Amino acid sequence: MIPYSRQKISEKDITAIVDVLKSDYLTQGPKTPQFEKIVSEYCGVKYGCAVNSATSGLHIACLALGVGEGDIVWTSPISFVASSNCALYCGATVDFVDIDSSSYNMSAIALEEKLILAKKKGNLPKVVIPVHLSGKSCDMQKIHNLSKEFDFKIIEDASHAIGASYKNQKVGSCSYSDITVFSFHPVKIITTCEGGMCMTNDANIYNLLLRFRSHGITRHAKEMERKPDGRWYYEQLNLGFNYRLNDLQSVLGISQMKKIDSFIKERNKLASNYNNLFKSTKINIPKTDSEIYSSWHLYIIRINKDEGFNRNIIFEKFRNSGIYVNIHYIPIYRQPFYQKMGFKFEDFPESEKYYNEAISIPIFPGLTKDQQEKIVSIIFNPIGFQNLF
Repeated sequence: MIPYSRQKISEKDITAIVDVLKSDYLTQGPKTPQFEKIVSEYCGVKYGCAVNSATSGLHIACLALGVGEGDIVWTSPISFVASSNCALYCGATVDFVDIDSSSYNMSAIALEEKLILAKKKGNLPKVVIPVHLSGKSCDMQKIHNLSKEFDFKIIEDASHAIGASYKNQKVGSCSYSDITVFSFHPVKIITTCEGGMCMTNDANIYNLLLRFRSHGITRHAKEMERKPDGRWYYEQLNLGFNYRLNDLQSVLGISQMKKIDSFIKERNKLASNYNNLFKSTKINIPKTDSEIYSSWHLYIIRINKDEGFNRNIIFEKFRNSGIYVNIHYIPIYRQPFYQKMGFKFEDFPESEKYYNEAISIPIFPGLTKDQQEKIVSIIFNPIGFQNLF
């Protein structure tokens, strides 16, 4: 069986975890601040706030930007539901911006058109959440310019994109956003089992992220409403959550960060090999951009029925051959929960076309050239054909 992605855990990772198990701290010890510092320095950003999942990170990112009842948040429909659920958690309403036909990310053109219309109607978004699908950055400079013109904040959902770059800056630098959120789920670029991190350059936002991460509590005297009763004193200033990352997860993240560049390099090499294998075929492969260095969390091909292919049949051929391809993603507005909000499929033509054609094929460190060749051959072999290897 070959999954579409998997973690890569070394003996050094395991040793690091065992060392923490033998230490004085399993949680709220020194490893989480160390992990935050390492990721922040890697991205070239001032602050990192580690959390127990990217979902939690997106939630507190919305809270830190003041999202609440009566506010509107826009995101991409081609993403996991967490990208929009985070706004609903805060009592806001959600809308979607159609994707670009080449990058599969939020279309900056569609965003601008939607913003112009929303301004006329008086219902502009408070926050826009671009999603860096597959590890390829959105057109953040254009989106950032629109944020200045139409007065909205930006949260980058970079769950797929740690290690990626945009205009020679690491995703996570927050050069074009207020907050960036990473995921460290096992199928992502690096893993802490479950986990994530919020990045920002704004000290006030950072303090709010820390507070919302841990029950809304502060231990900083300058933030308190009363004079502390003693060194033990703390105050709850907001309704927060227990979204902390523990030291076992953080030390795994520290160990994984030592290998992140080699992971990204290998993923880019695998993507390049796929590009060559598909070069003389009618399969649509991911487009590249000179200003973007992808982390290649996913390698998404598109099966065009006009070229004589049937995506659903090919999907089943893969699964029946032990190749666990996947679809990333079912458009969020198609989910029954969101359908109750009145979204119409025809309002998102590019997302609909993408959904009917896309398949994510395996890409992860450790995937071999022979496995890649087998994966590609399955698309073109007739039903019932068996590879004798």
